[in-house]
Amino acid sequence: MIPDQILYSLVIPTESKLVMVVIDGLGGLPVRGRTELEAAKTPNLDRLASKSACGLIDPIANGITPGSGPSHLALFGYDPLQYEIGRGVMEALGIGLKLTKDDLTARGNFATVDRNGIIVDRRAGRIASEKNREMCQFLQEEIKEINGVRISIYPGKEHRFVVVFQGEGLRDELTDADPQKEGQKAKGTEYLTSEARRTAEMVNEYLRRVTLTLQPFYPANTILLRGFSKVPDIPSMTERFKLKPAAIATYPMYRGLATLVGMEVLETGETLREEVETLKNHFHEYDFFYFHFKKTDSAGEDGNFQKKVKALEEIDRIFPFLLKLRPDVLVVTGDHSTPSLLKAHSWHPNPILLYSKYVRPDGVRRFTERYCQQGQLGKFSAVEVLPLMLANGLKLKKFGA
Repeated sequence: MIPDQILYSLVIPTESKLVMVVIDGLGGLPVRGRTELEAAKTPNLDRLASKSACGLIDPIANGITPGSGPSHLALFGYDPLQYEIGRGVMEALGIGLKLTKDDLTARGNFATVDRNGIIVDRRAGRIASEKNREMCQFLQEEIKEINGVRISIYPGKEHRFVVVFQGEGLRDELTDADPQKEGQKAKGTEYLTSEARRTAEMVNEYLRRVTLTLQPFYPANTILLRGFSKVPDIPSMTERFKLKPAAIATYPMYRGLATLVGMEVLETGETLREEVETLKNHFHEYDFFYFHFKKTDSAGEDGNFQKKVKALEEIDRIFPFLLKLRPDVLVVTGDHSTPSLLKAHSWHPNPILLYSKYVRPDGVRRFTERYCQQGQLGKFSAVEVLPLMLANGLKLKKFGA
């Protein structure tokens, strides 16, 4: 990776427009001989790939399975090993919460446990968002404070929510209170430093009380918390890259991450068509756009191969409209792979295409894992994507004499 100070010294502002389309959980693994991308009909992406430079990217490093936060940070040009951002903070900022440096946040799921405390559904059947709001309001009224720490719970989509703990001396050196797998016993958090012991005890008491309180709400009869975090110090994309960036994303976590790196989060509707319209309406105002599509990741995590195929075919239909905007640089890739075969994020590299008038098209015939690995970009780190975009947007001057 280029050292920050060198990259900063090379960046120059220009009028060129950069668009990064992130198809969440893009990569897959073969099922009956084909990955989801190989099974999908994606004529627009295939046509675009044939006019682009293609390759594969590692979100973090060989063999490392990334969370959504680190993998997105890499795409935005930040070394994810240097800048660690907790999931709780991203979710909280994504739903518009104003946090102080003292606040401790956590991302939560409503979940189902059996009478032995074994998790049988980490998402409580993906309960409706309306039911989520009802339960969060109920919990807020029932449990407002523990050991002098104020507790607020905010609903998200379906089974997701955010908890904010407010008090003095709270620490975020805590393990996830979530085994991340069904069939295992629900657990509390553990402190990683002695200074975090009091915080862990408070969180575990909260979990105990919530589980007791939720008994009438089966299947959502417990909660799982992860991503305990506080607001970090991180430079904005404007400071690092002299960009005026904007984000188009519907899910809170991605909106929160965009906020942390200084993007303007644009208000948009829930549908893909509305997201494209938002991009069109604001295209003259910014010079970098992050455009996020979630459905592919959700289908992969559900283990639904055909649903992921359909999601890929849905996102494929937007590219003629994007190209009509005439972006100077267009990148299409994923933050990480989510093969439906694994029902989870994986370490496998993602295909990427880079389209601009300054690339040498390599004639890749399809936007798939196997075709893109033949492309001229080869396999490289995701943190190098943004410098490539800057170069193709003529936003980097020459290094050295």
